[in-house]
Amino acid sequence: MNTQLEALVTSMLFEGYALYPYTPEAAKNSTPTPFGIVYPSSYAAQADNTHDFLQVDVGIEAPPDAALSAQVRFLEPGGERHQAVPRRVELDGPGTEEFSFGALSGRVSLERSGDRVRARVENLTHFDEPTADRPTALRSSLLSTHVVVETGAGRFLSPLDEAGANVNCWPVLATESDDAVLAASYVLPDHPELAPNSKGDLFDGTEIEEALLLHVQALSEGEREAIEDQDPAVREMVARAAAATPEDLFRLHGVMQPTPTDEPANSPGESEIEVDGRVFRRGGKVVLRPRGHDIHDTILDGRVATVERIYVDMDDKVHLGLTVDDDPGQDVMRTSGRYTFFKPDEVEIR
Repeated sequence: MNTQLEALVTSMLFEGYALYPYTPEAAKNSTPTPFGIVYPSSYAAQADNTHDFLQVDVGIEAPPDAALSAQVRFLEPGGERHQAVPRRVELDGPGTEEFSFGALSGRVSLERSGDRVRARVENLTHFDEPTADRPTALRSSLLSTHVVVETGAGRFLSPLDEAGANVNCWPVLATESDDAVLAASYVLPDHPELAPNSKGDLFDGTEIEEALLLHVQALSEGEREAIEDQDPAVREMVARAAAATPEDLFRLHGVMQPTPTDEPANSPGESEIEVDGRVFRRGGKVVLRPRGHDIHDTILDGRVATVERIYVDMDDKVHLGLTVDDDPGQDVMRTSGRYTFFKPDEVEIR
């Protein structure tokens, strides 16, 4: 596994396990990831939305003798508080291997049949509590289970473009050369990556790190004391987040990078565009006429705004990035790139 993919999986491993406010009693912390929870069999049999296995099934374009490997990463629950131990199981080729960590046991298998590759993780833990509640069952489960399947030759097909027999996971292409698939515990696009300006693992290093840092700095004394009593990994992460400086936060603030064709270089997007016979220009004035029922849009009805950016998405739809002229913070919004977006049919050219 390459370094970037290793860092990505490590960051995601605790996603859904210890999110803001990071305290053990937080409701969000008692609800792990939407996928990737591998329950003991007797508990999983009680409902259709619980599973005692995880399976990733993907297409491959590679010679029949192409090397295959699989790596399983998950959290082993431990302790009476909100704690877990990261675990790793590796298969160097097709086959089956059983594993155990304390009272937790399971099996991982990897196989290829023609142009399909399948990896499967099963929970074999003995669990004789058929009436147990979910928190009890989670203590005998594989949490936040992620599987990476790699090939030494050829490429995998995008799981998002085909109907594979995938269960309890969300598989995506994980490398630029498409020689690895990541079966994640929550929804991702193909080729996910960490933000280059990330300050380190925050149990979510992909898109909302700035918000998480701000939340950590707003924790009360009582919440921080509760954190001190739980998982050391959480404690260390929160301490690092609490030490972030204003400069650190500014660097994490979302930015849009210009492309080589942008002119001028610091003004991404189109300079002007015609939509249904109307020409929109950067710097032009429009009157806002929102069509939806979003309160944040409807309160701007009739306000005059300046066109700061004009973007065209991959479906050729036009989006206007605007700042409201009588907003006292217009200059701040403009310089920070925090625009209000409207569609062309929601504005009148002034």
